[in-house]
Amino acid sequence: MPTIIAIGYRDDLDRVLRRRGLDPFYIVQQPTRSLRGVDFTRVTDIENAQEILRAVLSARIRDAAGVLTVHEMGVFGATFLRQQLNLPGNTDSRTVPYFRDKYLQKTGLPAGIARARCRYATPDTTFADLVDDLGDTFVVKPATGAGSLRTSVVRSPEEYARALEPFPGDSDVAVVAESFIAAPEVYVDGIWENGDLRWSSMTRYHDSPLRAAQGGVLAAHLLDRRRHETLFSQAETLARQVLTHLDAPSCVFHLEAFVQESGLTFGECAIRLPGALSPQINHLTYGVDLFDVEISLALGEGVTQTLDDRTPDRFHGYLLLRRAKRGRLTREDFERSFLFDEIEYSSAPDTPLGPYGKVGHAIVSDHDELKLRQTIEEIVHFNEGA
Repeated sequence: MPTIIAIGYRDDLDRVLRRRGLDPFYIVQQPTRSLRGVDFTRVTDIENAQEILRAVLSARIRDAAGVLTVHEMGVFGATFLRQQLNLPGNTDSRTVPYFRDKYLQKTGLPAGIARARCRYATPDTTFADLVDDLGDTFVVKPATGAGSLRTSVVRSPEEYARALEPFPGDSDVAVVAESFIAAPEVYVDGIWENGDLRWSSMTRYHDSPLRAAQGGVLAAHLLDRRRHETLFSQAETLARQVLTHLDAPSCVFHLEAFVQESGLTFGECAIRLPGALSPQINHLTYGVDLFDVEISLALGEGVTQTLDDRTPDRFHGYLLLRRAKRGRLTREDFERSFLFDEIEYSSAPDTPLGPYGKVGHAIVSDHDELKLRQTIEEIVHFNEGA
């Protein structure tokens, strides 16, 4: 059985790999209980390309067929491994930083694309410097971060000092500061192949990922093209402009944007699978399996899946459920109050926290996107208020 090297682990991707007759070998930074019974090697730094290469060479894999990554931090390493092992897929490591480094990405786009002003915040950068460049409110984040981790909205010198605490080093390219955009966020998940947009969907966050990273419930739902025709057209135009100008390889991509009266303002774009339950809700709504597409691209097969543009019968959304703050919540409590397509929830106090503090997840759906949005808001309120 051919081996596929995966940087990072997702149990949902693992099932698709095995269904396709592939034997996954995982490179992970923090092993979890989910890895019991699977073949993996630990590394100290998932972004250290040399360490990743040493891990693969020491495993003596004789039948490697491809490399893929399940998250943002593995994109460069996956490209580097393909170069060194002569495997299919993107091998242009020079392109990758423009889809990882937020400064390089935003400054690398043409003037006609609206986006936040962005600059590096070095150890010598003062709060006053950033206010002069970016305005009274700005955002500090890792230049190559993901998932709103170590991201802070800054409005004072004291908040700026706290925002820099997670970055103790002296690097001039580790941290960026961006002008703050107060607007709802949407994201486009799609398939880019041979310089063309093959397929895409659009999803709206219930609230910003930054708020979710600071204790809220991360939730999102797919939008109905019939209700948002102009928005979809703007999003597809933006995706084509960004991916073309930054010379994106064939990939599954994830692009985030802010919805403003003037149109869409670009947030950032990644050339990897979307996170959370986005692959699942796209599969349930449109029948497009982004895991399967990612695997096909990693094997050098191109996109072989039928990409259906039909209007869906039902729209789906997801929530990453949190532990109750004041009392005790159970799965039965959720099920007594709401109808779910799928729900998993652990009440055990020793349950390890996943991304955004999750101890469970839920998928809900409706024929009407607006009713779906209302249901998600009610579940979020229920979870956050418990």
